[in-house]
Amino acid sequence: MKKNYKKYWGHPSAVADRSARNSARRIMAKKGLGKKGDGKEVDHKNGVKAGNGMSNLRVLAMKTNRQLGQKKATKSRKQ
Repeated sequence: MKKNYKKYWGHPSAVADRSARNSARRIMAKKGLGKKGDGKEVDHKNGVKAGNGMSNLRVLAMKTNRQLGQKKATKSRKQ
């Protein structure tokens, strides 16, 4: 466990990504649009996880968000 943490989760880029995700969740929670443990996820409409502006964020069901993520990934591979 510690080996995996040091190798990946402790890496500065992974810490920054996790911080951006948590920040997006906090922004939506303050607006009353979602809360921790509600089974929903914060989606970044344009796919840029660092863009935490309200116009780029929306709350979706976990399943819907994952499906959209797969479509975006497939689309980018075809280009």
